[in-house]
Amino acid sequence: MAIDRSYVSENRAQLERLRALVDKLSDHELTGPMEAGWTVAGVLAHLAFWDQRIVTLVDRWAGGLGTPPPAYDQAAVDWINDAGKPLCLALPPRVAARIAVDAAVAADDRVASLSEAQLAAIAAGGHPINPLRAEHRREHLDEVEQALARR
Repeated sequence: MAIDRSYVSENRAQLERLRALVDKLSDHELTGPMEAGWTVAGVLAHLAFWDQRIVTLVDRWAGGLGTPPPAYDQAAVDWINDAGKPLCLALPPRVAARIAVDAAVAADDRVASLSEAQLAAIAAGGHPINPLRAEHRREHLDEVEQALARR
């Protein structure tokens, strides 16, 4: 049975949305505040971190380092985000914006190249690798656009 690959086009659409946003944001806008002490650039760096996680996991797995990684406890996401927040906020804003796009491109390339067997293994393993990168990007791009519209 063929596996649904609609995630590829959804990822592409949100990547283009991310790229368009990054291209139009001024340095001042990148430093603008977001909820919970984040900045626009910090949120973009956060996106880069989670996309880079996918790149690393797929590369290790595809490189023959075993099976897909184990699914992580969703509760761990909060402490991972909290631990990474100071690093995300410390990046120069334009660097954060650039790495968000670069990591998104790399993640989209990796998940688009997954075989049907790999996608089936990911599903069987509880989805430790989420090929639908668009979902996370959409959430945070919506937040950024709403914050910018309020200014």
